[in-house]
Amino acid sequence: MSGYLKDGIWRTGDEGFADEDGSFKRTTSEFRDWITPDGSPGPDGQTAVKAEPDRFHLYVSYACPWAHRTLITRRLKGIEDFLPVSVTHWLMRDRGWTFDEGPGVIPDPNENAGTIHELYSIAKSDVSGKATVPVLWDKHERRIVNNESADIIRIFNTAFADLGANDIDLYPQDCRAEIDAVNERVYDNVNNGVYKSGFATTQEAYEEAVEPLFETLHWLEARLEGHDYLVGDRLTEADVRLLTTLLRFDAVYYSHFKCNRKRIADLPNLYRYMLALAGREEIAETIHMDHAKRHYYQSHTSINPTQIVPVGPELQFG
Repeated sequence: MSGYLKDGIWRTGDEGFADEDGSFKRTTSEFRDWITPDGSPGPDGQTAVKAEPDRFHLYVSYACPWAHRTLITRRLKGIEDFLPVSVTHWLMRDRGWTFDEGPGVIPDPNENAGTIHELYSIAKSDVSGKATVPVLWDKHERRIVNNESADIIRIFNTAFADLGANDIDLYPQDCRAEIDAVNERVYDNVNNGVYKSGFATTQEAYEEAVEPLFETLHWLEARLEGHDYLVGDRLTEADVRLLTTLLRFDAVYYSHFKCNRKRIADLPNLYRYMLALAGREEIAETIHMDHAKRHYYQSHTSINPTQIVPVGPELQFG
């Protein structure tokens, strides 16, 4: 059980994860503005606001792989001091993501919101749809700048250069075409593919999702033969975007989402790659597998009615 917004009002219940044919459907992100160093438009002409200290705030769940991307990028770019974060509780039921008290929860200091959906209603009084994380919040204007993780990591990569962000470039100009191509396949078949498999409500829809998932994992396994990164010889956003799904795969998606043809541990190049990236200090600090496991196994009661959280696997990052 979850909920959704309709004309700014939170409704208990669920609009459903699947279409009539049983295929998982992902909602489109509602807020797509940008942040730039000087307030000039974003890379595709998006409306933008100027990067300023003490103006923006990031709302995440440690459980969510999409939000996890933004936490990793925030840490890699060294922008924590001027981009504080709030963290939701791992359990998502009829109030959606909440700031209920629990280990690791960091409450909302801006609007004193008890739930993420309250922020959506403040930002847009007639908003409809899911109230998802991550949320990039403008404290000055009391609104959501962006709630699309793919956008937010690119915003973080460039927006705060004049405020002290480091010069690591996760989307280098000379590799962008290749990064985009890798991202497209990984997003559709892996990042979203595990959800398309896990939330399918017919056998046909499940098999249509799980087959390209494992085809792409084997493609990635071959691509990483003799290589440490997906594109070139350095860490890029392609690695960040894949890693957050890999980290949750054996612990959650393999069993909970029925993605059980192989574990990541059975794919030596992917497993080596995952452990090496996760072992980097700045990335390891963002990993909270307790939140991830509790969220999936205890929130999705239609898939796991007993809400029992498996004790394994034991992963050593570093």
